[in-house]
Amino acid sequence: MNIKKYLSLVTGAALSAVAITSCTQKDEWETPPINCENKFPTTNTTLAAFKALAPSSGYLLITEDKIFDGYVVSSDESGNFYKTISFQDKAENPTAGLQIEVDKSSNYADFPVGAHIRINAKGLRLGLDRGTVKIGSVDPTYNIGRIPASLVSRYVAGVCNGNGLEVAAIKPIELTDINAAKNEQYINMLVKVPSAQFTTGDLYPTAKTFIDYVNGAGVDTDRTIEDAAGNSVTIRNSGYFSEGSKKLPTGNGSATFVVSRYNSTWQMLIRNSNDLNFTGTRVDSAPPKGGTAVTFSGAFLENFESYTGTNLEVYPKYVNDPLVGNRYWQLKTFSGNKYVQLSANAGSGAYVTYFLVPIDFTAASQFKFDVNIGYWNADVLKVYTTTNYTALGDISAATKTDITSSFTIPQAPAGAYGTLAPAGTYQIPASLTGNGYIVFEYSGNASGASTTIQLDNIQAL
Repeated sequence: MNIKKYLSLVTGAALSAVAITSCTQKDEWETPPINCENKFPTTNTTLAAFKALAPSSGYLLITEDKIFDGYVVSSDESGNFYKTISFQDKAENPTAGLQIEVDKSSNYADFPVGAHIRINAKGLRLGLDRGTVKIGSVDPTYNIGRIPASLVSRYVAGVCNGNGLEVAAIKPIELTDINAAKNEQYINMLVKVPSAQFTTGDLYPTAKTFIDYVNGAGVDTDRTIEDAAGNSVTIRNSGYFSEGSKKLPTGNGSATFVVSRYNSTWQMLIRNSNDLNFTGTRVDSAPPKGGTAVTFSGAFLENFESYTGTNLEVYPKYVNDPLVGNRYWQLKTFSGNKYVQLSANAGSGAYVTYFLVPIDFTAASQFKFDVNIGYWNADVLKVYTTTNYTALGDISAATKTDITSSFTIPQAPAGAYGTLAPAGTYQIPASLTGNGYIVFEYSGNASGASTTIQLDNIQAL
């Protein structure tokens, strides 16, 4: 080897070693600066102004640059949002919300909750789709289609703050109650309501899971929450919800959700179970009524003629208690005769309501009553005895003995009302003693067991 060339190689190697040593002797490697550049130029409109362009029906094709910012409030990390992103115009005190349809999963990885995003809607459609204003791609089948995964970045990009994606802390809009959330202005916004809980129908006799399973596979499932004022709304959970097998929390507390609507039906969406802070004591939104003048007797006749008022629900000598739902036995009058009545017709969901009559089982030997039904479509009335219930207490905790078979409950007519008539006589056994209650249970629902029941001439002797 040429000696000159050899010396040149040795010198180069030595200089490289010095350079490496110089770097590694520092406490840590130098971090190169992050090059954070926004994909789209500055905004030229606001989310609220853009949303206002949506026609009342059909859709609008955006043919020019419409660039606006938003903050992500949804998350598909737990599987409860499917190929959709909800966002609002500000992280706190927002004025408008919108939804974008994307044919892509795991959007939380690119756009987590609070992500500051910028959208250029040129080439997309804007319109009202099944009750919600959305943007999405041109689609031959749907007004608003899903943007193909490979094209999402053409329309949506994160806004950087010099060190990467800007992620803000989202502060939910705090509302007074559930009904306040059922407002078009809050659709696709994150809101929070106080004193909420799952309805008793979702918890009794045992708590349901967040979603139902059919043949081992999760299905989209509706559960219902209510507030202290008795307002209620659906919590819609996806069949892919990763927490779907968890039992519903049984307490009371704040509920945080993204407001959503499917056509005319309000259905709220949670990101995960942490959005439901139900750790407090439950509130009875339909508490038992009456029970302030309970008297245990072995001989009485209640024909309800002493009561006055339309749809009266309070009877001091008896307890009127909706365990599931919010319907009470009400005082009715027909042809000058008074009685109590209950029906699930034109309601929503399930109803289980009790009418409890105090009795001295030791002194009484028989029990009887008159019954009439209207628009029969299912057997909804049962009769029980109990000796361990306390007036205005928890009826679900009482031990009830079914005596329905001692009576004849009509199963007709199906299209009108029958006539009040004796249901039969229950012979009180010698083994049943002490103070207790005869319990009338109405258990029905608006979707197929809504028979009307009328009761009169309740008697012990």
